[in-house]
Amino acid sequence: MKTTSLGLIAAAFLLIQGCSMAPPRLPAVPSESTAKAEIPGMPGVRFVAGGDTSEITRSALDALRREQEYFVAQGHKGPLPPAVFLAISGGGDNGAFTAGLLNAWTATGTRPEFKLVTGISTGALIAPFAFLGPKYVAALKEVYTTISPKDVMAPRGFITGVLSDAMADNAPLMVLTRKSVNEELLKEIAAEYAKGRFLLVATADLDARRPIIWDMGKIASYGGPSALDLFVKVMIASASIPGGFPPMMIDVEVDGKPYQEMHVDGGIMAQVFAYPAGLRLNKMASSIGVTRERRLYVIRNARLDPDWANVERSTMSISARSVASLIHSQGIGDLYRIYATAERDDVDFNLGFIPSSFKAVHKEEFDTDYMRALYSTGYDMALKGFPWAKAPPGFALPGAPAAGK
Repeated sequence: MKTTSLGLIAAAFLLIQGCSMAPPRLPAVPSESTAKAEIPGMPGVRFVAGGDTSEITRSALDALRREQEYFVAQGHKGPLPPAVFLAISGGGDNGAFTAGLLNAWTATGTRPEFKLVTGISTGALIAPFAFLGPKYVAALKEVYTTISPKDVMAPRGFITGVLSDAMADNAPLMVLTRKSVNEELLKEIAAEYAKGRFLLVATADLDARRPIIWDMGKIASYGGPSALDLFVKVMIASASIPGGFPPMMIDVEVDGKPYQEMHVDGGIMAQVFAYPAGLRLNKMASSIGVTRERRLYVIRNARLDPDWANVERSTMSISARSVASLIHSQGIGDLYRIYATAERDDVDFNLGFIPSSFKAVHKEEFDTDYMRALYSTGYDMALKGFPWAKAPPGFALPGAPAAGK
């Protein structure tokens, strides 16, 4: 009986494989060439995270010099002003929390201009607008309080989904993104890049199983339709949950030979990032005589407390709960890494997250009512003076509240 069942399963699997409707692709970049791959006509727009940091160090130094030149041209004298960083995590429709927080932070008149903005997944969709400042807070509010599932995805039939590359089509999300991410927005980002500011988005190269950090400001500086197309593709790729949404296929070259990379949600590698740990900010800046204060704000679009649930004794319920637990633990681990790096570099650490008191019912992904409630929570918290935590969960700093409470 057992042998027969296994045989039937194997036969079904082979039948499915033979009937696959997955779109064709160019060859993947060979393993040994991952770090050498470049975007045709746009060299230097991405870095392999966790590898050699020499390229991103050079880019950071170049940005610092551009910043110095910009302030001198503005008549600024003395040391550079504090550098303020913003890191926005993944979290799907929980991005409404960041949208509310940024809108209220802007309304209070205390929101700083960020030297660096990073984003993963839903954070990647928010990051360009957070980077450009108050002008775009209305757009963030509209997206995270009015959209519904149909604005993000078009479900495929079960068989079609299994035989292709995802269970849903992300064409609606592409249309939604292209409404606001246009050539004018790219010109604005390029102008800020010229002042020495950084906008970084992370995706996951599924072939190489490596996180890729994209310098979105440099992409914008190339300008034109190709740059716009790549910019949008990277944003969508960072939010493309594997199996749920199709991956973004990105054409690259190695030594003049064409290849294709498969990029998916950066959240499979990390829930949030600030800057590579190998980039030693103080040492790098002091090498060209720069000393300045630095502040980092990390927004985790999730609760940090372990939410209790009565798990049904079923495969799907157990699997879903386990994956959610894995993501929760991964996100906290990311905060530990960022905190340790910030402490090493004398960067003032500030953490924001969804409070445990938020318990709105989440009926489906991109539930409009849920997002509106979460937007209001982030907005109200920031309007009253956001209670930034000075350390991740587990650190007990003198006089500071524990994160996750």
